[in-house]
Amino acid sequence: MTKKLIVLDTETTGLEVEQGHRIVEVGAVALADRKRTDLHFHSYLNPQRSIDEEAEKLHGLSMERLSSEPEFSEIAESFLEFVEGSILVIHNAAFDLGFLNAELKRASSQYPTLEEICDVEDTLLMARNKFPGQRNSLDALANRFEVTGYDRSFHGALLDANILADVYIHLTGGQSKFEFMTSNASSNSNSQSGDLKIDFKKFPIPKIMVSQEDILNHEQRILEINSKRESS
Repeated sequence: MTKKLIVLDTETTGLEVEQGHRIVEVGAVALADRKRTDLHFHSYLNPQRSIDEEAEKLHGLSMERLSSEPEFSEIAESFLEFVEGSILVIHNAAFDLGFLNAELKRASSQYPTLEEICDVEDTLLMARNKFPGQRNSLDALANRFEVTGYDRSFHGALLDANILADVYIHLTGGQSKFEFMTSNASSNSNSQSGDLKIDFKKFPIPKIMVSQEDILNHEQRILEINSKRESS
């Protein structure tokens, strides 16, 4: 049975999990047949601690905004149920896994680490192998693959998971399509010998957009943040 692919991202209070920083948002979206599905997991979280100024500038989430959100322990079981047995696709996986495993351990000593119940594909390592010596941040890859249609005023876990899903399809699409087509050509008894000519235009990578609900939620959050800035 093929494992489901889940593209995941987090936002945090700071960069160092060893310094007690926590997750403020987790977002994940499932892929099937190289397309994004409606199946997703998303939650803002009350980190129960202060948020570094630079982190807040990045994702726009303040303690005032998050004070009424659940703590990670309240969503841990539903999160584990969503990802268990999957292949997690994460950009710079060590960062997100470090924070998620710390949250799971904090919530219960009985919870497994994600590596114990999931396989992991790190798109940062994939990109470094494919584009050595180049910038391979998520934004850089999105620009390189011309992934558009997203408001990047602020980072967001579900927003970035959707962008990463598009990037992952581009990162893996060329090779898998080529292997599929050459395999079909070699198994066709009527195919002619000689150079194999492939028209890649016949196999376009599907354009995947964030749902209207996700866009409206993101735009509402930006309006709230801008309103707060203007009043301060």
